[in-house]
Amino acid sequence: MDRIDRRIIDILQDAARTPLKDIADKVFLSSPAVSARIARLESAGLLRGYQAQVDAQRLGYGVKAFIDLELDPQRKPEFYPYIESCPNVAECNCVTGEYSMLIEVLFATTQELDQFINRLQQFGRTRTQIVFSTPVEHRGVPVSAPE
Repeated sequence: MDRIDRRIIDILQDAARTPLKDIADKVFLSSPAVSARIARLESAGLLRGYQAQVDAQRLGYGVKAFIDLELDPQRKPEFYPYIESCPNVAECNCVTGEYSMLIEVLFATTQELDQFINRLQQFGRTRTQIVFSTPVEHRGVPVSAPE
């Protein structure tokens, strides 16, 4: 992966719908050359997909929270399919520390969040933090060339 590939990834992370011609102009290549590079980045698994950024608040999800879960490792085979099936789970990470899972969730109300936590506690002890604000939204992966 060279600096042009890195620049293409930066552009696509910022705006995935950027036309090939615009990307080509920014990296000083032809559109077919950019298309070939994007195809190569996709087949290598560096570009895994494209998605829209959605405003959760405007869709009625006024409660964002992070839930720590202390999960017995032997319960992972039943927990993973369960958590993957929960539509309000934005992300679930296996982490180090006192709790083994960190789960980001979005709900319309605190009552819905409470019900979810009650169901989640079948897998272990939880600790929840409700988000008041997000000064830095999720952003892309830094791909600038190593110095």
